[in-house]
Amino acid sequence: MVNKFLTADEAVAGVKDGMTIMVGGFLGTGSPEILMDALVRKGVKHLTVIGNDAGLPEGTYGAKTARGIAKLVEAGMVDHIIASHVGMNPMIAEGMNAGTLKCTLVPQGTLAEKIRAANYGLGGVLTPTGVGTPVQDAEDELGRKKQVLTIDGKEYLLELPLKADYAFVRASVCDKFGNFKCAKATKNFNYVMAGAADQVVVASERVAEVGELDADDYDIPGVVVDIIVEGEAKWQI
Repeated sequence: MVNKFLTADEAVAGVKDGMTIMVGGFLGTGSPEILMDALVRKGVKHLTVIGNDAGLPEGTYGAKTARGIAKLVEAGMVDHIIASHVGMNPMIAEGMNAGTLKCTLVPQGTLAEKIRAANYGLGGVLTPTGVGTPVQDAEDELGRKKQVLTIDGKEYLLELPLKADYAFVRASVCDKFGNFKCAKATKNFNYVMAGAADQVVVASERVAEVGELDADDYDIPGVVVDIIVEGEAKWQI
């Protein structure tokens, strides 16, 4: 069996300036914090970051430090964020107003399905969301022109897949092959992002032996996981 284990710093060593990364989590819930900290230590710049949101800044809900993607924004590492909700992080509006940060908002369901399309090798997804609005005439987050298709008399937007160089996700438990599952609300974008990048890195609270848990206990197959990092802290907001 291939050894997929690296330290957090080794796991992010291949991330270079200007790359596109995905980060799992939902407003600080289920983000791989050990990997965000490693990225901050590495100090890469000009990243395009794909996530549900922009994380939580220091002090939000009593957090002693920033959480999730907010750590990268706080460190000035992000040039473009593609997300569905950024209102909890005032650094995004500040960066947009200063002209130092681009923010592209994508409806949450559309964002998830665009990522899923990349994960499963689909050519795109059809959605009625945005039809008949300025959205259908605008380019997407990567500058690609939208198409309107009519099927059975109803119009849909063709939303193209959204892929990254790296996907950083978090597991409650994984085995040594990379099969993993997330507890409760930490599933969120961690599941759709696993497989939607050239390199998938999972940071796990617990690592089990292969066969220690029933295969049916896992939700995501290890075949999509390239790197495993142990030591993710117990889930918290």
